[in-house]
Amino acid sequence: MKQRSTLFLKIAVFIIGTPVLALCIFGLPMLAKEAAENNSEYAYVLYGFLIVMYVSAIPFFFALYQAFKLLSYIDKKKAFSELSVKALKNIKYCAVIISISYVPGLPFFYIVAKLEDAPGIMLIGLGIIFASTIIAVFAAVLQRLLQPEFDSFEAILGK
Repeated sequence: MKQRSTLFLKIAVFIIGTPVLALCIFGLPMLAKEAAENNSEYAYVLYGFLIVMYVSAIPFFFALYQAFKLLSYIDKKKAFSELSVKALKNIKYCAVIISISYVPGLPFFYIVAKLEDAPGIMLIGLGIIFASTIIAVFAAVLQRLLQPEFDSFEAILGK
């Protein structure tokens, strides 16, 4: 039963990463090409938007990889190991990096929302910051739940 649910979660991690990878490979370069061809005076806004998206994609994929490793540890019955704590710590740092990278990008979301007369675009930027902050807090809580166990082992061993 446990392997079936971790398999489902591994597939979910893959499904989450696939559209983002497609966007990075196909969607964002097409957007940059269109901005360059139109010689728009607002092209700098799109370039700033692209920089924020690509910078945040790196920790996003690293966090997905760490989540996949964590699920593998669960399959191997190493869910309560130092490796799991390290994976959770890496996921937490990646989520914090994503949040921090989108904060300076919010003005670009605002300008695009104003140009397109679509205030929902601003909510997308805020939603990404909020979601990654929630993930960072959740990973920190799980890390904290697992960490005292290893601290007590180190105290027993005299390290």
